[in-house]
Amino acid sequence: MSVPSEPTKVTPALLREWGLPDPGESKKSRGTAMIIGGSRRSAGAVVLAGEAALRVGAGKVGVTTEAALCDVVRVAFPEAGVYESSEAGRTADAAWSTSCDDADAVLVGPGLDDPADARAWLTRLSTQDVTCLVVDAFAVGALRDVARDRLPESLIVNANLEEAELLLDRPVDDLLRDLPHLARELRAVVHCYSAVASPDGAVWKLDDGGPGLGTAGSGDVLAGAITGFAACGLAPERAAVWGAWSHARAGGLLTERMGLGFLARDLSRELPAAVRQVDERR
Repeated sequence: MSVPSEPTKVTPALLREWGLPDPGESKKSRGTAMIIGGSRRSAGAVVLAGEAALRVGAGKVGVTTEAALCDVVRVAFPEAGVYESSEAGRTADAAWSTSCDDADAVLVGPGLDDPADARAWLTRLSTQDVTCLVVDAFAVGALRDVARDRLPESLIVNANLEEAELLLDRPVDDLLRDLPHLARELRAVVHCYSAVASPDGAVWKLDDGGPGLGTAGSGDVLAGAITGFAACGLAPERAAVWGAWSHARAGGLLTERMGLGFLARDLSRELPAAVRQVDERR
């Protein structure tokens, strides 16, 4: 077993060196994201994630959610194309299937509250031609229920500490050492809190953030930001690093102005300012 690389500290200078794809001159050239999730208990998660994807630079966003929520999402998120999810076991709608395959990045998980639904979505997506898949929330817990070879080669796992421990089947001892092993095993880029790891053993450490990020919906914004950067054309590991840093920096900017008490929707709206600190073109 190879030893993980020494972690690279994520700084604006590093991100500036990496750069961002040229956005081009239209929404099509900026990339398309598809957000899949939501439940009656958490209808806003897909809205938060989808808005975050647009805020970091994606040009178009589609949202797929259960029928009872579609009109709510259409009103709350007029910028999105909204698709009604088909019932389990039924053939997916042709228009949705095409839109899913055409998306540059697909996020599954925000707002799902049933492990069986999350598992069903991963299984359904394994039959689609997905370019890059971002797995979040309940979908992380269902990840091992689907054969890795059935999922896209470009896979990003956005896990909280409990979800990382579920994947490891043990408590996390040291994120900077545990995540690279998990990334290699899953053949995926894995993000958890202050660390991002890639399957080749590379690991990045994030020092930004703070207690203000511990607010309802913050993780949905984070997952959407990662997906948005992937949709723009960044490689999975860079999309995860950019998304995690921008989310944390947005929280830092809000803390400087407001202290604690900002909302997840405030985080999403602060993302462009965070990105602009690195890339003046934005």
